[in-house]
Amino acid sequence: MIEAPLYTAAGKKQGAHPLPADYFDGDVNEPVLHQAVKVYLANQRQGTHATKTRRWVTGGNQKPWKQKGTGRARSGSTRSPLWPGGGTVFGPHPRDYRQDIPKKVRLLARRSSLNARAREGSLWLIESLEFSGPKTSQLAGLLKTMGLEGKKVLLLTNGVRKSVYLSGRNLPTVEVLPYSDVSTYNVLWSDAVVVEQGALTGAAPVFETKVESTPAKKAVAKKTAAKVEAKVAKPTAAKKDKPASKPTAAKKVPAKKPAPKKKGTK
Repeated sequence: MIEAPLYTAAGKKQGAHPLPADYFDGDVNEPVLHQAVKVYLANQRQGTHATKTRRWVTGGNQKPWKQKGTGRARSGSTRSPLWPGGGTVFGPHPRDYRQDIPKKVRLLARRSSLNARAREGSLWLIESLEFSGPKTSQLAGLLKTMGLEGKKVLLLTNGVRKSVYLSGRNLPTVEVLPYSDVSTYNVLWSDAVVVEQGALTGAAPVFETKVESTPAKKAVAKKTAAKVEAKVAKPTAAKKDKPASKPTAAKKVPAKKPAPKKKGTK
């Protein structure tokens, strides 16, 4: 039976704890590990590289010199691959590098990677990770107390713990992931794997998606709320009544002139 050292949330060692025998049996399948890492790295490639063949290079429509009589080699275009600035032969073009791996093989590789770390004594257990808020110094102090300072540490939590993730985001040698989402590459990348005890004992996972605001943020929020309330409560100055406009005089309608009399009429 493989055992792993158990630590408290403060970083104090409590002794050794046996790992689940049905999962940590000590078997490491190296060919499967190689296949899983190769597939993972291939799937990270964007495949947007592109080179121009002589078809796409600008210029070269005209023969640079006549066929005979110059003493130089025959040439039909300056965009030939033989010329500087010409097209590229068999260069890379956009393509998809994505590979697939069977689910059972992927799970076997993940199991083999964790067994490899446990067999070499690079797997630690911690009781619980409960941070009141994002605090990088708290996580860095915990790892220093456990003797993992300066090592590449993979911290596996029991479920999604956003406060722990935000605490380790600024540490370049620390990666925080839920235990259920870890891959073979993540385990082999690390020098030490720290697993929350509940992830291996079958405890219900914790999904902490919201982070409580710190006292400083609460104080700033209170100040802004007070300013808004003061602005709303401030009475607006009454507008001065405008003087009543004088009634407009009615326009006089000019009298119609009598129509002129026609000649020959009395």
